[in-house]
Amino acid sequence: MKNKKDLEKDNKRLVEKNKKLQDEVDSLWAMMDEMTKADIENWKHLWDDLQKDVAIRALMISKKKVDA
Repeated sequence: MKNKKDLEKDNKRLVEKNKKLQDEVDSLWAMMDEMTKADIENWKHLWDDLQKDVAIRALMISKKKVDA
């Protein structure tokens, strides 16, 4: 069985490791937030283009018959 000094040393090591891992997790969440924001902006651009295309196509369709 480990003595008190060894356990305290292990505890300090684990606390430091935990801090380092928490910092890495925080960095990853920040990256995910940036990626999500960029993804939303990209999809918004595509959505806007699609809406314009649908509006143009709707305006080009005429249900009235025309004599040629």
